[in-house]
Amino acid sequence: MRIIICILFLWLPVLSWAQKLSLSGMLKGLPDSTKIVLVDLQNPGTPLAETFSKSEAFTLSASLAEPSIIGLSIGDSTRTALFVGNEDVKLTGSLQQSPDEWEYTGSSIQNSFIDYQNTFAPKFKNLNALVMELQSQDGTLVGNKKLQDALDDIQNAVDAFIAKYPASPVSTLAILSIIGITDNTSLLEKRAKSLKEEALNNVLGQQLKKAIEDARFNAVGETALDFSQTDTAGNMVSLAQFRGKYVLVDFWASWCGPCRRENPFLVKVFEKYKDKNFTILGVSLDEDRDDWLDAIKNDGLKWTHVSDLKGWGNEVAVKYRISAIPRNFLIDPEGKIIARDLRGDALAEKLKTLFGE
Repeated sequence: MRIIICILFLWLPVLSWAQKLSLSGMLKGLPDSTKIVLVDLQNPGTPLAETFSKSEAFTLSASLAEPSIIGLSIGDSTRTALFVGNEDVKLTGSLQQSPDEWEYTGSSIQNSFIDYQNTFAPKFKNLNALVMELQSQDGTLVGNKKLQDALDDIQNAVDAFIAKYPASPVSTLAILSIIGITDNTSLLEKRAKSLKEEALNNVLGQQLKKAIEDARFNAVGETALDFSQTDTAGNMVSLAQFRGKYVLVDFWASWCGPCRRENPFLVKVFEKYKDKNFTILGVSLDEDRDDWLDAIKNDGLKWTHVSDLKGWGNEVAVKYRISAIPRNFLIDPEGKIIARDLRGDALAEKLKTLFGE
C-alpha cells in the first residue's frame, strides 16, 4: 500500500476534457469475480464505482467533480491510492507485485504522484525515525547535524520536485506536505510563484494561499493578538496584562507527548530568567480539568496557565490558528512577536541573547 505523506483527501480542479474517469486494469493472477471498488477517500462508505474481474481484467467508470486522490481496493487485501481526474487511465501489473510496482498510463498527474510518493516516503520515514531517536534520548532536537541534514534533504527534494513538475497539482501537494517543517513566508511565496497556473488553480492552491496567509499571520515583527481566558483558579487572564515583560505564550496539552518532553526545558529557562523580566503563559488544549492540573503539578510548571477546556476548539488556539502543538510565540515588552516555535536549546540561546547568562 502506498504511503501518502502529510496531506490526504484533498480535491483538485478538472484538468482534462473527459466527462468520466475510465480505469481499465489488467493484473496477472487476478481471479475471476474478484470485487474491485473505487472509493472517495473523503467518503469511503459510498463507493464511486465497483465491478468484478473477469479474465484478469476489470473496468471502472466514475464521474469526478475534480481530479482527486481516490482509493482502489482489489479483493479484501490489496489497496492503493491514485491521483486522477476524468480521464482514460490504464493499469497493468501483477498481484505478485506490490501495488507500488504497478504501471499507469493516461494520467500525468498519477505519474507525478507516484514519483512524489517514491521520493518523499523514505525521506519522511527517515526524519520520523531520527526525531523519535532524539526524543528518546535527551529530547533536544536543535543543533543535531543528522536531523538538520534530513530536513535540508527534504527541502532540496521539494525544490527539485516542483522544478520537474511545475504544472502538476502534485507539486502544490509537495509544498503543502512540508508546512510542518517550515512556514517561512518568503520561501512559500517563492515556491508558489515557481508553479504554473494549472498547478495552483484548484483547492490545493487555495490551501497553499491560506498557508502563506497563516505564515504572515502572527509573524515575527507583528503585534501579538490580545486574548483573555480563565486560569487554574477561574480568574480571567489577558495577554495584555503581561505588557512590559518578555512573555513566552506556549500552546500545549497534558496529552501531547512532545509538549510534555519540552516542559523540562521550559522549567529550566523559567527558573533562570523569571527574575529578569521574563515569564511564560501556558495555553492548554486540554478538555479534562484534572488532567490539565495534574500535568501542571507533575511537570512543575510554576507559571500562569489558562484554558477553556475545549481541546482543539480552544478559542485562543483558534484565534492564533494553531493546528499543531507544541507551538510558542516569544513576545517583547511592547507586545511584538520577536520569535516563534523556539525549542530546547534554541529557546535558551534566544533568551541568553536578551538577558545574558
